[in-house]
Formats: sequence, C-alpha cells, structure tokens
Amino acid sequence: MDFNWGLLGPGRIAGKFAQAMQAEGVGTLKAVASRNADRGRAFADDHQIETAYDDYEKLYQDDSLDAIYIATPHNFHLEQALAAIACGKHLLVEKPLTVTAADSERLFAAARAKGVFVMEAMWSLFLPAYQQANAWLAQEKIGDVSGVRSSFGFVVPRKPDDRLLNPGLAGGVLLDMGIYTVATSQWFMQADPETIVSQVRLGPTGVDETCAIQLHYPNGRVSQLLCSFENKYDNELTVFGSKGRIVIPSNFWQAEKISLVGNDNSVQTVDCPFEVNGFEYQIRHVVRCIAEGKPESDLMTQERSLASQRIMDVVRREAGLLTGNS
Repeated sequence: MDFNWGLLGPGRIAGKFAQAMQAEGVGTLKAVASRNADRGRAFADDHQIETAYDDYEKLYQDDSLDAIYIATPHNFHLEQALAAIACGKHLLVEKPLTVTAADSERLFAAARAKGVFVMEAMWSLFLPAYQQANAWLAQEKIGDVSGVRSSFGFVVPRKPDDRLLNPGLAGGVLLDMGIYTVATSQWFMQADPETIVSQVRLGPTGVDETCAIQLHYPNGRVSQLLCSFENKYDNELTVFGSKGRIVIPSNFWQAEKISLVGNDNSVQTVDCPFEVNGFEYQIRHVVRCIAEGKPESDLMTQERSLASQRIMDVVRREAGLLTGNS
C-alpha cells in the first residue's frame, strides 16, 4: 500500500527516520515542516523529500499525509500532537511521548476521541535483538526472571545552548536517556513496581544529570537502573533469571547482538543486524497497525508508555523537578 509520512522537526533523530525510508514496507517520507525555512528545505533536499513547509499547521492539514512523525524537543510534543490529532492525523511521537503521565493521558484521550492512532517511538523494543530476547524468555531459557540491570551514561559536553541541560526545554538525563532503562525494565519485568527508590543529582542548570533508580517489583524482583550526563557507563542491559541471564551489550538501546549465558557459563551469542539503521522496525509496525485499523499498537501499548511515564514522574517529583499533580 502507499503510505505517506510527514515529519515535524528536522533534527538528528529525524535524520535517522528519513534514512530508514530505504526499507521495505515503511512508506514514503513526503513532507517535512520546520519553523526555520532554510533548515527545512536543506533537510528535504538531503533526503529527497517532496515538500518542505515553514508552518506546522500546513503539515497538519496536508491531506496527502497518512501519518506524522514528531521529532521536536519533548516539551513541545503535547501541543503539537494535539494540533495534529485535531486535523485527524495518525502519529508516531518521539520519546518521551510528553513530559508527564498526565499530559500523555490527555494526548491519548484526544486520540481516542478523534479515532486516530498514536504511538510513542520506543524504537529499541522493535529491534531484532529484543525480539530474540522475547523468544528466549518465552522458551524459559533463563527460567523465572528475577531482575534487570542497565545503564545509559555518557559525559555530555557543557554547551550553554544544549537542550539537554535546559530546564525550559524539559532537559535532564531521565527523560532523554533514562527512559530507555525504565522502558526496558517494564518490558522485561511485565509488571508495575511496588516501590520506587531513587537518588538524583541536579546539575548547575537545575536539570537532573545523574539518576540511580531501584524498582522493586512483586515477588522480590528488583531492577537497578543508572543514567548520567556526567559518567561513561558500560551501557549494557542484563536480564537475570533462575537458569541464567540475557545480556544485551553496549549500546543496549541499539544493539545488533545478544547473548544467552547459562548458570554453567555456557554462552550463545546471536547476531541481529539491522536492515537499515533500526528505525525501520517501529515504522513498519506503525504502518501495519494503521493499515489494519488498530486503535493503538499491540506491542508499544498506550499503557506501556503511561507506566514508564508514571515511574519517571515519581523520580522527578522526589527530586523537586515536578510539583503538584503535574
């Protein structure tokens, strides 16, 4: 089928989306919108995109588009997604979907009322390595899952105009990097934590720069998660079980291999190369869901997005980064 995409926010992440258009079954990237006309036109030229708009509203109202990918800084997602939904557009929204769970609930409610599909772009969960992990878990290769350990940390250069360090742009490590550790913990533990314990270090600009989180799940299961703008971590993810463990190596969120390690130290490693750059799997999934008329993804469900967001809300609220019911 023909499927036409629009793209909002021609930045680095959007470039990966555009490159993934080389894959089969992902549709065509037909239009891009940027408030910087020169930037939008340059992006369109670089990626052979037919139309470049300098007004977001023109993208929302383009009747030739089947869906829009929103790749702007996350503090703008809610406003832009609601505007696109009002025009009847299906959406793939870069993570985090919004800045708080309450905002995400508002977005999903608007989508349901309008009858459009919305999914958070948690691309890692669609990668071949993660599907291999799911297969091993279904086959009980590591027995009963007892915990997850992961880290996502790099030393971020101190650039005064960097959105990552800007509280006005919802900067901070948890929403930008830590979301991968939280979402994958939820993915593998298949439950909501009963207790959330965290320690957060705020940097000079007032955003969270290092977070250490423990998620205590039913039956004594525990996830240990680290994320940082200040430290270079091993950036691996391990799922522990009674019979062994699954290891997704650095960088775990974009890994192209995975290992099954038994308690007897036996190791089975599987290569899981991408077709293009890894974004193609989630894009193809969205196209398929919309073609089938599904109200939401059956893999990256709305509840999965909300569950991760609720955890991050607790951590950020306890660090003084959220107040009231926000």
